[in-house]
Amino acid sequence: MTITLYQYPACSTCRKAVKWLDGSGFPFDSIHLKERPPTAATLRDLWQRSGLPLRKLFNTSGQSYRGGNWKQRLAESSDEQALAALADDGMLIKRPILDTGTAVLISFREDAYAETLRG
Repeated sequence: MTITLYQYPACSTCRKAVKWLDGSGFPFDSIHLKERPPTAATLRDLWQRSGLPLRKLFNTSGQSYRGGNWKQRLAESSDEQALAALADDGMLIKRPILDTGTAVLISFREDAYAETLRG
């Protein structure tokens, strides 16, 4: 199983996810969300496989979200516009995103990671 973790290293939640993955012996590829945000197509795939509403991919507590008035803009945006905005600004993306190739988890919850990765 190939695991990809989309993360921002300065984020405390991302650091917890990295620590858990390392401590649990799961090798993973890391993608820095601010330096290399996923494309809109990749985000669409992650979103669809997560099974969550699109708004759950937005980091609602971040400066980009608040400063960009995304609470209002998101309600008025198409899926394509929202995905394009996420691809343009990695800091808008809720983090971390764990991609196992089949499952996609948004944010970090130890129990969800354990269930997904250990079966």
